[in-house]
Amino acid sequence: MIWHTVVSQPFALGESPFWQASGGVLYGVDVAGKQLWRTMPGSGYMDRWDMPAEPGCIAPARSGGALDGWIVVLRDRICRATHWGGTLHDIARLPIDPATERGNDGRCDAQGRFWVGTIHEPASGPRQPVAALYCIDGLTGTTTVRKVQDGVSNANGLAWSPDRRTMYWADTPSHTIKKFACDVSGYPQGEGEVFMRFDAKPEGWTPGEPGYGGRPDGAAVDVEGNYWCAMYEGGRVLQISPQGRILASHYTPALCPTMPCFGGSDGRTLYVTSARHGRSRDELAQLPLSGCVFAMRVGVAGLPTQPWREIGHGF
Repeated sequence: MIWHTVVSQPFALGESPFWQASGGVLYGVDVAGKQLWRTMPGSGYMDRWDMPAEPGCIAPARSGGALDGWIVVLRDRICRATHWGGTLHDIARLPIDPATERGNDGRCDAQGRFWVGTIHEPASGPRQPVAALYCIDGLTGTTTVRKVQDGVSNANGLAWSPDRRTMYWADTPSHTIKKFACDVSGYPQGEGEVFMRFDAKPEGWTPGEPGYGGRPDGAAVDVEGNYWCAMYEGGRVLQISPQGRILASHYTPALCPTMPCFGGSDGRTLYVTSARHGRSRDELAQLPLSGCVFAMRVGVAGLPTQPWREIGHGF
């Protein structure tokens, strides 16, 4: 299977892609570029929307039974927009210090709740395990924010199994993906257990050298329950069985893939975003497509994108 380039104008840090079947549109964010973007693969259409702060993630929104704009995380703000390029309305805030922490990876569950993990970004010194996972719930008519898990420094890899009884969540710097047993609504219970743990980066390793397989970034799940994970600095997307066995390793045209998603008319097109922000000049010369969005056909469909659901709004 071969990757092809969907978006050839690179993003600084492409993330949070999702496929919206109505219209056949692929959405995502450029974190470092402070933009949202959307494209219709194969059409040449590309639209970017400047943001006032780094967008960590985006998801479609549903209100009154119909798709109704998007929900976006901007550092510590949870925002709603009903028109592309329109007004961003704050609906909640994450209880974090935006000077040292921001919203990062996130997605909606089958109930329509928006789950957002954060990342610790100190001005100096190493990241600390002070980041967390929050559940933003608008189903009661009043948007609530609840901390659900903590103890990580860079939350990533959030996804649920097809039956919603398992939640996956990764801490990128620790090279660890955990899985959590969930109640019938998909809400995680307990502290979870290690699903996958990868070898740490060898001391003195430099990009382009062998000996390092990368660390887990964003992820998606297919209809058979396999977990597809982008391996940052590993230049690959892994397909992992629910039992924790690596089924396939798909090498990408960028060293730093960031997050996969499934789309296309049959759900069997795998899209993956990538990064070029902070990468060396030598690496970018060797991998000039870094930061682009890639796609390939795969043998299994992915789970459909779930929208945020809310009870009314005054926008």
